[in-house]
Amino acid sequence: MGKKYLLFMVQVHLNFRRAELESLADMHGVHVDFSAYNEDSPFMMVELEGDEQAKQWIHRSILCRAIYEYWGEGQDYEKLHENIKSNAMVDEYKLQHRDSTFKFEFESFGGSSSGKFDRAVQIEGFEYLGFQGRIRLKNPEQTYTVIEQYENISENIGGEIPIYLYFGRLVQKSDRMCGALDKYNLKTRPYKGTTSFEAELSLVTANIAQVKPGHLMYDAFAGTGSFLVAGGHYGALVIGSDIDGRMIRGKGSQTITANFKYYKESLHFLDVMTMDFTHNALRNNLVIDTIVCDPPYGIRESIKVLGAKDPQRFAGKENVEIDGVKAYLRRDYIPTKKPYSLDLLLDDLLRFSAARLPIGGRLAFWMPTANDDNVQTVVPMHPNLELKYNCVQQFNKWSRRLLVYINRGPDYNGPTNAGEQRSTNFRERYFSGFN
Repeated sequence: MGKKYLLFMVQVHLNFRRAELESLADMHGVHVDFSAYNEDSPFMMVELEGDEQAKQWIHRSILCRAIYEYWGEGQDYEKLHENIKSNAMVDEYKLQHRDSTFKFEFESFGGSSSGKFDRAVQIEGFEYLGFQGRIRLKNPEQTYTVIEQYENISENIGGEIPIYLYFGRLVQKSDRMCGALDKYNLKTRPYKGTTSFEAELSLVTANIAQVKPGHLMYDAFAGTGSFLVAGGHYGALVIGSDIDGRMIRGKGSQTITANFKYYKESLHFLDVMTMDFTHNALRNNLVIDTIVCDPPYGIRESIKVLGAKDPQRFAGKENVEIDGVKAYLRRDYIPTKKPYSLDLLLDDLLRFSAARLPIGGRLAFWMPTANDDNVQTVVPMHPNLELKYNCVQQFNKWSRRLLVYINRGPDYNGPTNAGEQRSTNFRERYFSGFN
């Protein structure tokens, strides 16, 4: 029989929350029954084998706050105490940690008492638990937490009287509550750009992609390296490429390398290369454990790859020499580029992933879509890749989707739509206001 735990989640990016929880559970081999999961609630009761499973599952989560050993709940403090006293497991829990140093904490959701309650009196109400250890406010061995749930008075005004209470022993705080978002905040990052991906969803993407310590993670459209940083945070060996050499080189001391030095994670950074993904130079037998990227949407400029738009007009220019050196061999050579569609680029990405990922390896990338009611979103598919998650982040007239695939190998034989036109011209529609 398992132990009962209370999961306290955050109410942001709800479309991504379950995907992150499921991916982390699968990665650590933790069986979780999600039948009680409710997207509208920040709480979920789960049964696990013990504290170690709970810690493994939640310690790197971004969309959770913490997980607690469940002791009781109630509509007010009187009912909370009655429920704790009636819980047959509490006597066993008390004995396990009776002599440990401890403290009490109060967490809230949906409002705040704003000092209306005497917390010392409320803590004394738990005297019947009979803890023998010393109270230690800094770094106690155990933390016992009362979570107060409030009902919002209006959209912007929180409640002042809790409508429900939970009580339990803190087992594990999430990566979010341990400072990951502050650490990787773009405002303090040495090297960033206008297209740098936000820290929160970069870390969530790495979790859903199951980026693992010591595994190789590749970002084919690295830009300023936001996903590389997220992968490095979770212990992966990261490598990236981008067709725009300016992004890869950076400016002066502001480079992707500088970011890893700033975060003291340089050991996880392998390298970045100026490279057109569609002319990939990585050796053919290189196995890449995880691929995480944000392909170009074609907003700042149209999508381009290496090649001549008019091959006949370009014919013969490859023999041009400057000072006795072929022009294309010079360091200052700027290769010719031609327009490319997002559909073709994503087809290339799926083919590359099916060839390079191990069985069970994950591809995670972001794709822009319009929110028009009369335009159907068609997700790119490959016969060897299973689409596991399709998470949507809504904006005003458009959205972006995190698509996560698992490589099932050549025997999977799933659906495919390679070569088909799946999207309208997103760049043109973006600048026309999606009219």
